[in-house]
Formats: sequence, structure tokens, C-alpha cells
Amino acid sequence: ERLEIDLPSHLIVLQGDNAQGKTNLLEAMYFLTTAKSHRASAERELLSWAAPDNEPTAARIVANVQTTSGELRVEIALSNYSPSSEGQIQKRIKVNGVPRRAFDLIGQVSMVMFTSQDIELIDGSPSRRRRYLDIAISQVDRRYLRALQRYNKVLAQRNQLLKLIAERRADEGQLGFWNGELVEHGSYIIEQRRAMIDELNGLAPPIHSGISGGESLKIDYMPSVDAGGFRERLREIRSRELAQRMSLIGPHRDDLAFMVNDADMNPYGSRGQQRTVALSLKLAEAAYLRAKIGDEPVILFDDVLSELDSARRHRLMEAASAYRQVIITTTDIDYFEPEFLANATRFRVSAGTVAAL
Repeated sequence: ERLEIDLPSHLIVLQGDNAQGKTNLLEAMYFLTTAKSHRASAERELLSWAAPDNEPTAARIVANVQTTSGELRVEIALSNYSPSSEGQIQKRIKVNGVPRRAFDLIGQVSMVMFTSQDIELIDGSPSRRRRYLDIAISQVDRRYLRALQRYNKVLAQRNQLLKLIAERRADEGQLGFWNGELVEHGSYIIEQRRAMIDELNGLAPPIHSGISGGESLKIDYMPSVDAGGFRERLREIRSRELAQRMSLIGPHRDDLAFMVNDADMNPYGSRGQQRTVALSLKLAEAAYLRAKIGDEPVILFDDVLSELDSARRHRLMEAASAYRQVIITTTDIDYFEPEFLANATRFRVSAGTVAAL
């Protein structure tokens, strides 16, 4: 189906019942930032679920985005048309009509998306928190993205070598090269993650204090190894790595902790506290992107107000309204104060269609 929507307003509210397409619309917008879905594990899931696997299917997103440096036209097309693709999805990206790689798209359009699943940043697995850091930093530092891509390849190769050495099918001396690669790219990742957390610790606490009504927030970065001692530590744990046949230290083992009034929010935070921390973190990320890129990120809220009390909803909307464009989905318009709605443009989303109210 074809959908065209003009979103020129500062504040936009998309209201509608569940399963009407609100999240799909925000997902399409966020897809413009990284050419990756924030929720789908496979790109096949982004095409029509009703289409048979062997039937040609396509999806296309086109957006005109106004930035401080001018207007961008971004187009992303997905299809399973190619007979040689063997079930793989073909992805084509254009920026101002010029074909680009997904790597080139990152940083062109800046968005921060809040979803009900963002509470997993606080109570979920360490991999969820690492992925958050990687996406945020990659939007402002392409060297970081290249280092991350290279690190993941080196990690896979090194793990395979550790298995071969343990099975006496490879020489231990071969680890030298892969250790060097792991340290080189891993150290840069660790340093940039630490730098971002330092900046977030300057941005997030006042935001969190404002939303929560005075609670203090501190974010602890917990790397598995210090960048300066990475190489030496690899030498110290070589026998353990060979015994376990895997790389035991490096940025793939990093984690974060979120402390509110000195209590770790992962095991001890209430749902409301965890939700508030996640929202504060994302608003701090928006400020971080704005400072690094020099442009305003678009703020996307997907049904995040229902689990907040009225006081926290009010403070959150006050904080979010400072950004140039904020787009919010909701099933219940009563979550919003009349003063907020008076300054917003409202749309009704129903059965995949969008209509102005």
C-alpha cells in the first residue's frame, strides 16, 4: 500500500488503537537513520507478512528531510525480486538520487526512538546495552563503525583459531597477529564508549532529575578490560581462553550499570524507575547527537506514556518539547494535557492509513 504523509509541525501526535500501523510508521522513519530495523531480526520481516515466500514483494521508503545544511532526499527500497538472491533481501539506498551504501547513510539523518521495549536497556542483557552504545556512537563516528565491523570479524577468526589450537590443529604462535588486531580495534571501541558515557553522565542526570522529581542518576561503564592493558591481559589469560576456546575479554564483554540514588536499577529498580532511566538516557542521547552532529535529531516516542504517572508524563513532554520535531504515538489522547495538544498537529492512524484531525 502507498502512504504519503507531510509532517511539518514541531509536535505531532499519531493516535489510534493497537495494531493499526502506528509503530510501523515510526519504524519506517527510524529505518532512514541506519537502514536497519530497531526490532526486526531479519529484513524479510520488513516486507509484507501476507505475501508467500516465492512471490515478488517490495517495500520503499522515501523521505525529504530538512537539515541545517540543506534538504536531503533519502530513498530505501527492499525487494526479493532477484532470482539470484537465494531468498536474500535486496536493499538499495539513494541519497539525493545517488546510490549509497548503508555505511554512507549513517549520520545523514539523526533520530532517537523511544519504544516500550527500551526498558530492556536497564533490565535486559548486556548485549542489548552494547548494541545501544554501538548504534549511538556510529551515528557520529564512522571510524567507530569501521572498527566495530573489523573487531567482530577478528573476534570470529580468533575464536576459531583458539578452537583449532586447543585441538592441536593450529600453532599457538598464530595468535600474535589476531591479538594485535583485537587490541587495535577493540581499544578504540573501548575508548569511544568510555568517552560517550562520560558525556552522558553530564547530560542524563539533570534530565532524569527533572522527570523523576529529584532522583539522582549515574551511569557506570564496565569494560571487561582497560584499553591500556588489553595486550598484557591477553597474555595473562591465554591458558584460560584456550581451555574455554573463546575470547574472554574485549568490548564484546562490556556492560553498563544505571545507579539511581546509589541503587542499581537492573535488580533493584521498579518498573517506573527503570522506564524513567531509559527515557532519560534516550533524551541525553538526543542532546549528545545534537552536540556532535550540529543538527537537531528527530524524536520518536512509540507508546511510552502509558506506564508513567501524570507527573512524569508532564515532565517528559516538557523535556521533549525542546527539540525541533517530536513525533508521538498513543492509544489514548487523554495522556496529553490540553496545553500540549494545542501546539500539536494530530493524525488518526487506522488500518494502515493516516488522516489529519
